[in-house]
Amino acid sequence: VQLQASGGGLVQPGGSLRLSCAASGSIVSINVMGWYRQAPGKQRELVATIASGGNTNYADSVKGRFAISRDNAKNTVYLQMNSLKPEDTAVYYCSADRVLSGTVQYLGVWGQGTLVTVSS
Repeated sequence: VQLQASGGGLVQPGGSLRLSCAASGSIVSINVMGWYRQAPGKQRELVATIASGGNTNYADSVKGRFAISRDNAKNTVYLQMNSLKPEDTAVYYCSADRVLSGTVQYLGVWGQGTLVTVSS
């Protein structure tokens, strides 16, 4: 089972980016998918999560600016980021807490990270 994140890049303050993360590996189901980020010199922090049924959870710092969504048929989670600020600069990681692949359950699966830089 692998998670492949994409969509990072350089954007000006106030701009937008959309991150994608696709799971691969004979996926049967994925429980909660999420996005975390780690800025230089800081600990990794939660950005947003979404359950298989669609319930979402956001960090206070991104509420009203970021939107998480998922396509269960494609085993993909998205993060639409609007009104970006320099403090959003970080490596963004996607995650899945429980992944059923065939008859094997994987716990705590992480993607490789994609860099988002917000700067003028």
